[in-house]
Amino acid sequence: MKSSTMCNLFLTGSLILASCQPKSPAKSDDETPQAASETVMNKITDCKVSAGNITFTNAINGAENCVKLLDDGALEFHCAEKLDFFCDPDGKLSNTTLPILLVPVDNTRPFTLVARVTPEFTAEGLYNAADLFVYANDSLWQKLAFEQDEYGNHRIVSVRTQGTSDDNNHDKLDVASVYLKISSDTRTIASYYSTDRKEWHMVRLYKNYYPKDIYLGISSQCPQKGSCTSRFEDVSLTHDNVSDFRMGE
Repeated sequence: MKSSTMCNLFLTGSLILASCQPKSPAKSDDETPQAASETVMNKITDCKVSAGNITFTNAINGAENCVKLLDDGALEFHCAEKLDFFCDPDGKLSNTTLPILLVPVDNTRPFTLVARVTPEFTAEGLYNAADLFVYANDSLWQKLAFEQDEYGNHRIVSVRTQGTSDDNNHDKLDVASVYLKISSDTRTIASYYSTDRKEWHMVRLYKNYYPKDIYLGISSQCPQKGSCTSRFEDVSLTHDNVSDFRMGE
């Protein structure tokens, strides 16, 4: 009887002690992007395509065969229909067939990618766009785009992907061309647009959780009908960052 009583007291004390121990806080998705990055990448191939001060040395989905350098120094990027890069939360619209030109970047150093883009907007070209990319793999990436929406408006759009993609519509613009910029100081990464390369507007800003070795890229997309030929000018990559992340300057 005494032995049974002592055993019960020991078990009760152990349960009370266990209930008082601090629990490790659950990590949010933003703190554990590695889980989303443990996937197979699209096959990355070698290429050599120069635009501005960048030589794109890699490509996915045959991007090197979709571009043409023009006499004025611009790069023309053609995209056939039904090609997109999006990881749908419910899986129905997922599509990672988009051709993208890539340049490898050391993410432990600051960087700023800028380009003036002119997408081909058409009456049937829903979601036609010109894009800038930050790419780690097929489920860990971001794109910044000048895109045509469901109402035929042309607006800035951003998509951030950690396993699945979010989809964010930003400002509507009544212009044919716009400057896009992505900048990182290794801790923070932010996206901007400008119509004159003087006044920049922040689109989004978040923690730079990407791995050490990443790619920056450009693309032209046509998820629906027809085709989209986008023009890229003033393409530049520098190893510095904006000094004011709110103003983008």
